[in-house]
Amino acid sequence: MKTNRNLLHGAGLGLRRSFLSQIIENPSSQVDFYEIAPENWITIGGKSGKQFRAMTERFNFVAHGLSLSIGSSDDLDESFVRALKAFIAEHGIKFYSEHLSYCSHQGHLYDLMPIPFTAEAVNHVAQRIRRVQDILEQKIAIENISYYAAPGQEMSEIEFFNAVVSEADCDVLIDINNIYVNSVNHGYDAEAFLKAMPSERIAYAHIAGHYVQAADFLVDTHGAPVIDPVWALLEKAYQVHGVFPTLLERDFNLPPLPELLNEVATIASIQQQVSHGG
Repeated sequence: MKTNRNLLHGAGLGLRRSFLSQIIENPSSQVDFYEIAPENWITIGGKSGKQFRAMTERFNFVAHGLSLSIGSSDDLDESFVRALKAFIAEHGIKFYSEHLSYCSHQGHLYDLMPIPFTAEAVNHVAQRIRRVQDILEQKIAIENISYYAAPGQEMSEIEFFNAVVSEADCDVLIDINNIYVNSVNHGYDAEAFLKAMPSERIAYAHIAGHYVQAADFLVDTHGAPVIDPVWALLEKAYQVHGVFPTLLERDFNLPPLPELLNEVATIASIQQQVSHGG
């Protein structure tokens, strides 16, 4: 089964419709690739659809899913996966990723829920990932999520995550901010978690900001600038695993585009520093 893991490089940005026209009119050389949620674009038409097509013809894109609900006990939505396959082919999407979570149970839950860290769940989720990969005829990347409770826990988060990706034989989307947020909320060593991730499976990474509810409780919002400890953890990740493509996520409280591009430039700067032995 093919993997597109080596088709990406550099620093990326999550594409939002609010600044789509700005990017089309004045593309930034700082952005090496863009990411979209396919659910928001598969059926889009009109002006936005034409603008998106113009973008995918010119730039590298990855798709990061929101609704596959890979850990759910509901039937896998194979019709969506087939529509996704056609969308990937139409727009030359380089990679597809999803969250190691679920968002449906006899209906949509409108949130990403944690999967119990159990051996039974490992088998269930891995089977579903393999089925998605069979339909798409390519490997997908699975992202470590932020979570605020761990019901029925039989193993640690990193043991569960690694068991799933190994049994599914899939790639990894490493979310640096989620590691940091979970390390604070659940009291584990972020660097130890980072070092335990499988280097050979990392396709690309996310980095984002979060909200400080309390000193020991952070909320993953993608609605604030990236903080220094998260930047430091990204640098450590490059030192441990080698430099991999990394994308800035910002979903809420969007600042002017130049501010986002400054953070993308920070990603590139850290990549260059580590690549040159800094």
